[in-house]
Amino acid sequence: MAHQLARLLVAAPHRTGGQAQFIDLPVRPEPSDGSAKLYNWALENLHQPLTVEQLARRAGVSRRTLIRRFHADTGLPPMRWLLDARLARARELLETSGLTVEAVARRCGLGTPANFRTLFKARVGVPPSVYRDTFLSVPPPPDGQSEAGADTA
Repeated sequence: MAHQLARLLVAAPHRTGGQAQFIDLPVRPEPSDGSAKLYNWALENLHQPLTVEQLARRAGVSRRTLIRRFHADTGLPPMRWLLDARLARARELLETSGLTVEAVARRCGLGTPANFRTLFKARVGVPPSVYRDTFLSVPPPPDGQSEAGADTA
């Protein structure tokens, strides 16, 4: 049934070379007890080195309570949710900007370009450059410059 529907939609039912399917993962959880402010704050501050302790302080709860809330809201531990959010933001930037890999890594809080490439390939199935080549929705700026000169490395 799935193969038939995929053919009707002109979508490949499988990707070649063991490549992962590219699906958007929900990053914004269904918050409980007013946790929406914390999730939104974390999403706005992905570029910072966030910790469980920092998130707990921000939420005004203990570390243990924060972990329980994250599990209840997202089904994930806080740092796993944060990694997923950072990778989702990286995918968005790769699809919509001409930023360098270094700039994307920095804006998403994923550390060094090497760390970013390793995490991205492990989770998405392809390196960031291949992902960008496949999904870039705007042409990159002329002569290899990023859209924000301060983010080129």
